[in-house]
Amino acid sequence: MSGPTWLPPKQPEPTRAPQGRALPRGASGPPPAHGAGSLDAEIDSLTSMLAELDGSRGHAPRRPDRQVPLSQPPEEELERLTKKLVHDMNHPPSGEYFGRCGGCGEDVVGDGAGVVALDRVFHVGCFVCSTCRAQLRGQHFYAVERRAYCESCYVATLEKCSTCSQPILDRILRAMGKAYHPGCFTCVVCHRGLDGIPFTVDATSQIHCIEDFHRKFAPRCSVCGGAIMPEPGQEETVRIVALDRSFHIGCYKCEECGLLLSSEGECQGCYPLDGHILCKACSAWRIQELSATVTTDC
Repeated sequence: MSGPTWLPPKQPEPTRAPQGRALPRGASGPPPAHGAGSLDAEIDSLTSMLAELDGSRGHAPRRPDRQVPLSQPPEEELERLTKKLVHDMNHPPSGEYFGRCGGCGEDVVGDGAGVVALDRVFHVGCFVCSTCRAQLRGQHFYAVERRAYCESCYVATLEKCSTCSQPILDRILRAMGKAYHPGCFTCVVCHRGLDGIPFTVDATSQIHCIEDFHRKFAPRCSVCGGAIMPEPGQEETVRIVALDRSFHIGCYKCEECGLLLSSEGECQGCYPLDGHILCKACSAWRIQELSATVTTDC
């Protein structure tokens, strides 16, 4: 955001006498006929004088390229340049000249009549917002692609945050094809900021940190009831499934003796009985007990 720079009064500059034959003020009509070489010299001299005159007023010099053929005979070109020189000498600007207006293209003349902005000169009345046309004199403005905007119009062009719906004035964080303020991109559970932190989304596209996503949606252990989550520093979840139930590795134990069971190896394998998780020895003991009970009842 930047502000306009007002033009200071310019100090009068001494004019330099152009080289070549100077025309008296008020002279009109073409000069006497000359030879072709003399006419070219006269055209060069008048072009130089016009360049000097325009340069002293701030115009860009308009010396034609002598390698390009003239668009009209030398006599007519000389007459045209002479008339222009006489007209410019007899009609000087009424005030200090600052350049061409970047808005209307007319001369900016006179102290306090212009403003410098966007590396150009404008009339005070021509330096306006590109959208609402409000004058920007004394106002802050925003420059976008060499166009000036007032603050309200500039803000209206900005992207809005997908969380708070407010314009994003500073850095934009993009995720899942949407724009966010970095401070608005947070976990829906713990509200921790996720700028630069791994995240995931649920079936309704709500944003979660990895930890809360697992706590919320991970399978539950049938023994302790806790969420079965990846170990610290790991990305994958390891669990044991038996009898259509999930277990933490540390919770997968024999219900009778507490022996830690494993899916690998026969000695520590699971021998379920009537829906109970048992080791081999405890399962055999229960089977014997049940058999003895059946024999006694008979």
